[in-house]
Amino acid sequence: MLEELKQKVYEANMMLPRYQLVTFTWGNVSGVCREKGVFVIKPSGVPYEELRPQDMVVVDFDGNKVEGEMNPSSDTPTHAYLYKHWERIGGVVHTHSSYATSWAQSGRSIPCYGTTHADYYYGEIPCLRTLTKAEIDDAYEKNTGVLIVDSFGQMKKDYTAVPACLCKNHGPFAWGKDPVDAVHSAVVLEEVAKMAYRTELINPKVAPAPQELQDKHYYRKHGANAYYGQARK
Repeated sequence: MLEELKQKVYEANMMLPRYQLVTFTWGNVSGVCREKGVFVIKPSGVPYEELRPQDMVVVDFDGNKVEGEMNPSSDTPTHAYLYKHWERIGGVVHTHSSYATSWAQSGRSIPCYGTTHADYYYGEIPCLRTLTKAEIDDAYEKNTGVLIVDSFGQMKKDYTAVPACLCKNHGPFAWGKDPVDAVHSAVVLEEVAKMAYRTELINPKVAPAPQELQDKHYYRKHGANAYYGQARK
């Protein structure tokens, strides 16, 4: 079942160590099949060097295992909630990449200090609140997904324009149109987090980039009037 998607999700997961986003087994990627109402995700706790495409686990949007010999990632309920409530995403990534996680542990959103950030994210990358004790004790992983979806709704942020967030005291989540696109977002997030950290070290009084510059760089790559790159035939 879904052998092609399993291969894609496997390949996307193998990009995490390649781009130095994970240590040991600290991360996971999933990819969705909307037609069947399921998604494929990395198995829990399996080292990347031992991972195989056939190890990928098929799960439904309620987090129930549909196919696979192994247990799915412990973050499966978070992925499931995002897929269930955000219909325009096709891949989700969670890592503990060091710079993005440092911002998350500090409880700070990542301001847009320059055009690298603005090319990919419209405005700051938000750091969400810490889950309450009741939320942690009740259904920790699912409530992480609830927090992400509800927070974006409350902030009136378009989750396709800001395809990542930080969960305070935890780490980053990113998403995209498919598993590889989601990993791309996670890679950019880590680089932007690193640049923002160094920017504040060099100039502690730095201000975000002017809004008109942010708009220019974001909209030249996104939207109806985008002109970056080559026209598709």
